[in-house]
Amino acid sequence: MTATRPVDVLVVGAGPAGLAAAARLAAAGAGRVEVLEREARPGGVPRHSAHGGFGTWTRPLTGPGYARLLTQAAERAGATLRTGVTALDWAAAGPVLSTVGPGGPETVEARAVVLATGARERPRAARLVPGTRPAGVYTTGELQQAVHLFGQHIGTRAVVVGASDVSYAAAGTVRAAGADVVALVTEHPRAQTGRARAQAARLGHGTPLLTDTTVTELLGHGRLSGVRVRHRDGRTTVLPCDTVVFTGDFVPDHELARRGGLTLDPGTRGPAVGAALHTSRPGVFAAGNLLHAVEPAGTAAREGARAAGAVLDFLAGAPWPDPGVPVAVEAPLRWIAPNRVTPAAPPARHVLRTGIPLTRPVLYVHQDGRLLHRERRPTALPDRTLTLSARWHDRVDPEGGEVRVSTG
Repeated sequence: MTATRPVDVLVVGAGPAGLAAAARLAAAGAGRVEVLEREARPGGVPRHSAHGGFGTWTRPLTGPGYARLLTQAAERAGATLRTGVTALDWAAAGPVLSTVGPGGPETVEARAVVLATGARERPRAARLVPGTRPAGVYTTGELQQAVHLFGQHIGTRAVVVGASDVSYAAAGTVRAAGADVVALVTEHPRAQTGRARAQAARLGHGTPLLTDTTVTELLGHGRLSGVRVRHRDGRTTVLPCDTVVFTGDFVPDHELARRGGLTLDPGTRGPAVGAALHTSRPGVFAAGNLLHAVEPAGTAAREGARAAGAVLDFLAGAPWPDPGVPVAVEAPLRWIAPNRVTPAAPPARHVLRTGIPLTRPVLYVHQDGRLLHRERRPTALPDRTLTLSARWHDRVDPEGGEVRVSTG
């Protein structure tokens, strides 16, 4: 029988959210704070994102630099980081997890658990792209690890599927590996990134952007030889290439949350949480891109720190809150997080995503036909963050029905 080892707080995932939570908890004297990371090194996705855009305006960093900063902060605060360890399942009704690592299987019992398992890109198979199964097919994460962590050769001509921020980062990784970007392909009518970034890729690097276009088939035996694409008018074209990178289309890595019986939000497909990031399972909190696939690393880190504050209150004896009132969105909005409103929780802004471009949208918040709030927001694009303030939280009837957020 596997022995049970006690800790005070167990954090699952050493990405920005998990490391920020661990740093704050350890610094606040929460006892033994332990972080489990299944990868060989902590840092999460930023450690193989060699481009800039991390840190702050006054202290800009590359992804690896940001990962080191968060790791060092957690270690200096006194948190224990255990890499190469995977949390497999829940071992009991409370916050008890079965794990396996270099030392074999182990059961860890905690007073509180913070789930920060992040998100992952859906691979080619999950996107139902038919064709052969040749070498040279990547997601962004696989590409970045191959190039920046292992120095692998990826090919000479690559098609990048997507035109969001992460797609342009993937194109930069392709060029850093010495390969050419044949084209960026998106089903949307325009790039889902800032205009300056799209223009820099087109004018500075000569990268074509094919809009209103979808990849319909992968070609080649042994090695990819091309991708077949379909344009909006029905025409099909073959783009010769030996590498294709499927970017974006993130989903929460929620396997552990699902196995623990946590209530999942149907919009985000991550755990349903309120502003204080309590889940439906007492003693279990969630933060970062497990809640919303996918937001920037800085957003995940801030949520990790906010979850740590709620953990500290819980350890000090604060009662576990009621589930709260669900918050849902109407099309063309896709999801909202946090997606519960709990009267006692401190207000926190919501992040949303839209399925289509919205020009200076007005967001309306209703409950049971009653208008709680309206707020005009800047122009929003799919795959980019849209925010909603929490100024309406005190108007929510805790005994009322679901809160609905719409654009009209």
